[in-house]
Amino acid sequence: MNLTGMLYGSRLLAHVDFPASEVLGPDASESQIQDLISRHKLIFIKPLFKGGVGKKGKSGLIGKATDLRTALAEKERLYFVEHRHGNAVAKANGVTFEGGVPAEHEVYFAITDSTAFRAPTMTLTHVGGMDIEELDKKQVAQVPFEALTGLKAFVVANALSDIGAPKEIISPLVQHLPKLWELMHHYGMTTLELNPIRMRPGRDGRLTPVACDFKCGFDRDDPRWHRLDLPNHLFTADTSDFEHEINQLRTHQGQSDVFVINPQGTILAPTFGGGANSLVTQVLGEAAIISSDFGGNPPYEKMKEVARICYKHWLKQTNVLFIIGGKSNNTDIYETFRAMGDALREHFSKFGPSPLFVVVGRGGPNLVRGMGALAEACDSLNIPYRFFGFDSAISEVVNYAKNVDAWMRAGGRKAIAEHLGIKAAA
Repeated sequence: MNLTGMLYGSRLLAHVDFPASEVLGPDASESQIQDLISRHKLIFIKPLFKGGVGKKGKSGLIGKATDLRTALAEKERLYFVEHRHGNAVAKANGVTFEGGVPAEHEVYFAITDSTAFRAPTMTLTHVGGMDIEELDKKQVAQVPFEALTGLKAFVVANALSDIGAPKEIISPLVQHLPKLWELMHHYGMTTLELNPIRMRPGRDGRLTPVACDFKCGFDRDDPRWHRLDLPNHLFTADTSDFEHEINQLRTHQGQSDVFVINPQGTILAPTFGGGANSLVTQVLGEAAIISSDFGGNPPYEKMKEVARICYKHWLKQTNVLFIIGGKSNNTDIYETFRAMGDALREHFSKFGPSPLFVVVGRGGPNLVRGMGALAEACDSLNIPYRFFGFDSAISEVVNYAKNVDAWMRAGGRKAIAEHLGIKAAA
């Protein structure tokens, strides 16, 4: 779950008293916009996108205005604008009006979990307002720190000194930046980025860091983000009916992470484990219908409901039901396989039989018993299957599933349909 922009970012930053630019939402009246212009002289008009969408500035999607007429024209231009960044396409639904912050210095700051350091890591540079990848590494500090002790002021001070930051910005940043670790840690965030932080001079000449753009990501399985009381619609960006149904099943036990890869695919692969999911998604390519991770020892009722939703949406076009995962440490294979087999029986009973080949690759507690329950379900439905245990290389099992899919396309689906006494689906 990702969140971008200052409309909600400023509210989150207020939890730790971090200064932020003044922002009005899409429902702002003309008098409110005029008042914002009168006080700040310059305002920025930015489209509202759900989720995390980057590179808006480079795409010309940030408007500027010093008068009301220009502000309203930019609002009209950007209110429903479409933005494409890489493979991601998003459509705006509203704009924000943000007061300009005069400053000589801009700062980039981020905290994220680093796979290199195996620890939360601060990224900081006094050359903000641009892509961090474009900067010389000597200008960027990347400093891991202990999660238990948090981001201390001396860590920020040392990092700024190491990259040669101007002396006048060091003290204000040392005072304010450690607050951001509190925000990230206490509310279930996985990453937090402010770019730029503009160093606004006060009447006494002292600089104050002011956040002018906000990005963060949440761990949706960490309940602490609920403390923020954010509206649910912020995290429902362009999901299909299938993804929406699966997402309703998120509980404290068992994962239900799913993403539709190819709605015209022919291999339905309920996958258990993140590592297995990465391999399966890469090797199956366009043949895969979904990318998923249903591990985490889901209880019988949840796994049966997950399987029911998968079958309802995709079984009609599926050649291969490919149930795959690594060797589990704690997932009860009997419970998950029994649930998936029972859901398959009920689907055939309700919607009729479907030409299908079941391929399974799994390891873990109660494996033999679980495979026995699933085999019994397949036998009762009169559909072919092939099971692989923990001693089979997962890459070979994935290739086997691909070969079965090719065979199904080349006439196997028709043969199974005739065996089941039904007309083969196209």
